Amino acid sequence: MADLVDNAAPAWKVRLNEVLERFKALPNNKKILFFTAVAAVLSIAIALFAFNREPAYKVLFTGLADRDGGQITASLQQMNVPYQISDGGVISVPSDKVYDVRLKLASQGLPKAGGVGFELMDKQKFGISQFAEQVNYQRSIEGELARTIESVGVVETARVHLAMPKQSVFVREQQLPTASVMLSMRGGRILDAGQIAGILHLVSSSVPNLPVRNVSIVDQDGNLLSSLPDLNSASGLDRRQLDYVRQIEADYAKRVEAILEPIFGKGNARAQVTAAVDFAEVEQTSETYRPNSTPNPSATRSQQIVESLGKDASLPSGVPGALTNQPPSAASAPLTLPPGAAPGTATLSGLPMGTASGTTHREITTNYEVDKTIQHTKMPKGNIKRLTAAVVVNYKMVPDANGEAKPTPLTDKESAQIQSLVQEAIGYNKDRGDSVNVVNASFADAVPVTTAKDRALDYLAANAGELIKYGLFALAVLYLLFGVVRPIMRDVAKPPVPDTPEAAEEAAAAAGGRLLAVAGEEGEEGGQAGGESGGAGGGDGGDPKEQARRQYEAHLQAARDLVKADPRMAAQIIKEWITSDE
Repeated sequence: MADLVDNAAPAWKVRLNEVLERFKALPNNKKILFFTAVAAVLSIAIALFAFNREPAYKVLFTGLADRDGGQITASLQQMNVPYQISDGGVISVPSDKVYDVRLKLASQGLPKAGGVGFELMDKQKFGISQFAEQVNYQRSIEGELARTIESVGVVETARVHLAMPKQSVFVREQQLPTASVMLSMRGGRILDAGQIAGILHLVSSSVPNLPVRNVSIVDQDGNLLSSLPDLNSASGLDRRQLDYVRQIEADYAKRVEAILEPIFGKGNARAQVTAAVDFAEVEQTSETYRPNSTPNPSATRSQQIVESLGKDASLPSGVPGALTNQPPSAASAPLTLPPGAAPGTATLSGLPMGTASGTTHREITTNYEVDKTIQHTKMPKGNIKRLTAAVVVNYKMVPDANGEAKPTPLTDKESAQIQSLVQEAIGYNKDRGDSVNVVNASFADAVPVTTAKDRALDYLAANAGELIKYGLFALAVLYLLFGVVRPIMRDVAKPPVPDTPEAAEEAAAAAGGRLLAVAGEEGEEGGQAGGESGGAGGGDGGDPKEQARRQYEAHLQAARDLVKADPRMAAQIIKEWITSDE
């Protein structure tokens, strides 16, 4: 018995043998399905290895510019062609696809034969003439302008021609340069007025003394784009102005809805705003003169005083001589003054000045500063002249006596409050002529309160196609798991249940025979030892019944010893018996 236990196979080996035996017992269709799956897995592994192995690469293009290289790599990605990029703008592709890829890229116009830029000046030859140097410089400017214009999204290719006249020392003989731009648009696209104006100013600003009016832009169909009315008329209404008006109206409408939705709920208030915008550019200069004020607070600008003395026949006249230059003699008594003369008044020939015998003329001219105001006003462009707002508010939901919510119109006080809120939201100005009209009405398409069930049904209706696709994919996966993999694993893990009683008896006999076979080996050894002892003891071993009884007892004892030595094997055999009986 000890030798039997020592010579027993390991548990994993016994288990492996059992799995192999059960796999051999599988039907042929399941074996074919298993080998097909294994072959598919091996094929996929070999294909992945073959595709992931790096092929031999060959140079496709060299010396490419960054723009051309980016477009070529994008096209290669769309064609699912692997590529490699190295220094110097070198792009390599698999050697067996070089010519095919070149033809496909050529049909797309890649690489583009773009003009050279200022890198042309890096290759100047020694001893080059001034004329050739000037031509290279002009070509460089044309190439750089073409590259810059091609960066616009709608422009596919661009060519720029500059006519730069020779400079002259005489101002009257100087001529302004001109420029012509040829644009090729991408399929079905056009340039708007803003983009055309941008290209015009770009070219004009890149060339010295080049005015905007001397730049001409032509598209691939020969249409002159630089003569659009929006570009020639500074006061014309273009798309930007219309967009500005729409933006103003949308902003005011959002303000009104944003202040009403927290009160009535989302979707229960609608607002439309119309704005009258003035895009006219107005410049005004005015001079204002205030009325004349009193002289005291006024500022004196200039004053002129003129005094003159009148002539009298009784007074001496003639050319002054020695007598007239002599001082007057002393006064003689009696000292009398003419009537009406004040004491100390100077007199001429004994008569006071200012009397009837002599007149004095005095003129005073005073110029005051004029109070004048000069005002220069330039009105901004795009002023809002008038706002008109129309607001409609849904009925509010008020529960009745039964607790059911019913639509109820607003009261006059609530309508007045809404009117005030809307006016404050849009910056209402009565002097400007603004108007606001608020109407309370029941909405026909009021937003209902949706439940989780309604949202689920809406989601199912909106995504029916996607759900069906994922459902079929899930069913296929479940069929493979539970219809193919699970039965094979179950059959391999345990033997199949016999369908007929005869097959059950055969399975039970086969399972029990394994235990009896193991026990029989030990029983034969014990039987031989017992037979030898019996023959030596008296010769009664010739009876067949006695020999069968002894052999049975020997087998039974060997089975008991085997159960004690290896309970796991015995339990597995008993389990197989029970399964076979069922």
